[in-house]
Amino acid sequence: MCAVLSFLERQYMSGFGNEYSSEDPRCPGALPQGQNNPQVCPYGLYAEQLSGSAFTCPRATNKRSWLYRILPSVCHKPFQPLDQGFLTHNWDEVEPEPNQLRWKPFEIPTGSQRKLDFVTGLHTLCGAGEPKSRNGLAVHVFTCNMSMVNRCFYNSDGDFLIVPQQGKLLITTEFGKLLVEPNEICVIQQGMRFSVEVFGETRGYILEVYGVHFELPDLGPIGANGLANPRDFLVPVACYEDRRVAEGYTVINKYQGKLFAAQQAFSPFNVVAWHGNYTPYKYDLSNFMVINATAFDHADPSIFTVLTAKSTSPGVAIADFVIFPPRWGVATNTFRPPYYHRNCMSEFMGLIKGSYEAKEQGFLPGGATLHSRMTPHGPDAECFEKASTAKLQPERVAEGTMAFMFESSLGLAVTKWGLETRLDQTYYKCWEPLKSHFDPKHK
Repeated sequence: MCAVLSFLERQYMSGFGNEYSSEDPRCPGALPQGQNNPQVCPYGLYAEQLSGSAFTCPRATNKRSWLYRILPSVCHKPFQPLDQGFLTHNWDEVEPEPNQLRWKPFEIPTGSQRKLDFVTGLHTLCGAGEPKSRNGLAVHVFTCNMSMVNRCFYNSDGDFLIVPQQGKLLITTEFGKLLVEPNEICVIQQGMRFSVEVFGETRGYILEVYGVHFELPDLGPIGANGLANPRDFLVPVACYEDRRVAEGYTVINKYQGKLFAAQQAFSPFNVVAWHGNYTPYKYDLSNFMVINATAFDHADPSIFTVLTAKSTSPGVAIADFVIFPPRWGVATNTFRPPYYHRNCMSEFMGLIKGSYEAKEQGFLPGGATLHSRMTPHGPDAECFEKASTAKLQPERVAEGTMAFMFESSLGLAVTKWGLETRLDQTYYKCWEPLKSHFDPKHK
């Protein structure tokens, strides 16, 4: 273990997509100077490049980092198939489901019921596309009650955007350590090895995107500042383990939607120094600078976008990560909660804490909703009546609450597990009390 663990856990570099460099303070000068791949690296380390984009991508989108490690990651036994549990990319196992869907909070087994770590606790809820062609996404939930011990995971298919909802995660990566708590998110990009330590019963959500990386949305007329500011993203610093594992260390790989495991005799977190712009990172959602309507009507929820994974069509995303943080509502002559609508996008929502303004009952922390393409949705009857008669004065909205949305241009298919687990069969009833207020004589 890192001799200065408690210190390094609190150390990060800030910025989004920067060119970073880091070396463990126990080995000063571990980073080669003036070149990436010297004949002999300092301290007898191995140089290894991790590429997150094609070599020939334009400089603005070229993603790569150089890792200087005690042993290269190639030193492992052959990969063998591993039971993948409820992790899937088979979107045809059940018939399409166009209805509004709501899930009760996903249950976390206790350790006495069933021991689950981050990998064995992965459950795929919905998705579209497929990883072989590197186009699409998947939405997973994770429920776990134990840490990964002498096991790490990496995803050959895409990036993981991890949203913890209950319990903090200490994520050890090849680049260093990230401590991620509820109301924070982290992104582990394609190919990066990581292990997750938990401190009790833990739950959260994952947005996985194939073939693209998350980036900050363009600001357009907003100007130079606002939404998620680049300096608030944090990247870990190098902290290596020089640890042999006599009983074997398991490296788990998600490849073309399947899990495989390989054995090696040492910890993969043996990177003494690194530099580059392809890194894991985390972000505190409370730092989001909210933009909102200050006169009348609604601004579109795209103004709450934290990160986006763009498609090849301008302005259309494979996936957006959108949040609904505490803010002021001041719009005049306006129905302030989200309006009723049908959308060409798919909207998956989760709740980290508090109660969502448009559905204060039924949509609970640790649960979720899915409103598919052109499926109508909006405030429940109680919310509509309350907001229609409320005195319009400046008010705090969503105080103590953090809801989020994974929004996608793809049509999301629900898995068999998703349709059989914690589904609220009464969801549609929240709109049944809505009554007609139509009066043809009213002017």
